[in-house]
Amino acid sequence: MRYYDFEVRISYSDTDRMDVIYYANYLVFFERGRTEFLRSLGMRYRDLEEKEGIYLPAMEASVRYLRPGRYDDLIRVRTFISELGGAHIGFRYEIALAETGRLIAAGATRHPTVNRDWKPTRMPAKLHKLLVAHLEK
Repeated sequence: MRYYDFEVRISYSDTDRMDVIYYANYLVFFERGRTEFLRSLGMRYRDLEEKEGIYLPAMEASVRYLRPGRYDDLIRVRTFISELGGAHIGFRYEIALAETGRLIAAGATRHPTVNRDWKPTRMPAKLHKLLVAHLEK
C-alpha cells in the first residue's frame, strides 16, 4: 500500500464564518490520516508511545490551500509516507472532494522519533522495516 485514504463529511464545526473549512482544521485531517495509516499497518500511535516509548512530535508542517472545501462536503484525505530516515518520518497529504476528486489542499509534515525524555532516538528496526515497505516512490 503506497497511500491510505479515508473519507469524512465536513461538519458545521469544521467551517469558519465564511462557510469554508477553517484553515487549521486541515492539520487535524492530516493527523487523522497519518494515525489511520499507521493503524492500517497494524501499528497504533498509542502502542508506539506506551509499548515502544517512541513519540512522533511534529517538527514541520505545511499546507497549500488550493480551493475551498465547504460545510457538508465529503472529502477524501490521502496520506503518503514521503520520507523515512533512521530517526524521522515524513508524510505527504492530499485532500480532495470525494465526489469529483478535485484537489482542495495538499501538504506535508515531518516528525522526528524521540523518547519519553524528548531525546532524539533511532526508530525501532521493526517499525522502520514496516514503514519502508510503504514508502512513496
